[in-house]
Amino acid sequence: MRLQDKIAIVTGAGSGFGAGIARKFAAEGAQVVVADINADAAQQVAQEIGGMAMTCNVADGDSVAELAQGVTDAFGRIDILVNNAGVTHLPAFMEEVSEADFDRVMAVNCKSVYLLARQIVPLMKQAGSGSIVNIASTAGVSPRPRLNWYNASKGWLITATKAMAVELAPFGIRVNALNPVAGDTPLLKSFMGEDTPEIRARFLSTIPIGRFSTPEDMGNAACFLASDEASMITGVAMEVDGGRCI
Repeated sequence: MRLQDKIAIVTGAGSGFGAGIARKFAAEGAQVVVADINADAAQQVAQEIGGMAMTCNVADGDSVAELAQGVTDAFGRIDILVNNAGVTHLPAFMEEVSEADFDRVMAVNCKSVYLLARQIVPLMKQAGSGSIVNIASTAGVSPRPRLNWYNASKGWLITATKAMAVELAPFGIRVNALNPVAGDTPLLKSFMGEDTPEIRARFLSTIPIGRFSTPEDMGNAACFLASDEASMITGVAMEVDGGRCI
């Protein structure tokens, strides 16, 4: 029960890594707010774990403000924020990615972190404590070809994590990131372009441990970074990648 009685928001928690993180946090005693743009998916996960579902478009300032207000109205505080919601563009040469796809990747993967910080950091400052976990990617450390703007968005998030950590440390707020390798989640097909046994095998050959990241892997790592066990850890971008970045 490492997160006993903590109030945690996990964005993009209706599926994939976010759902795995939400499940682990709930198992460790947290009251979890399952935030997702897909209302039905959020509700399903929230019912499973005894959490609270909220529909949120993390790239929209008004929607994020409603999320923060809804959580503070319900619980009075926010102890943990996991910025997990993310999207990618399909594999393509950098100059062939549409402007709409570029804008969407940057809005969901980058702007959302600013929008959530704008709402939630003041509450954590007031409390004198808090933990933020940003879900970045090995793509921000060791980019794959033809995912250029996705790679760039995750590199941005790693730098943002370090900048946030330095600025917020005096206020008792820790900020860390996780760098997963691709997982067998709804985003996997988007990373690969198409899902065939041959493409999966080629993708897996770049991961020394020989498997994809799982939602459980991410839940375990995020739980540690969010918990008091990691009270001396801030500004870290921890790879959960089976050795891909070695």
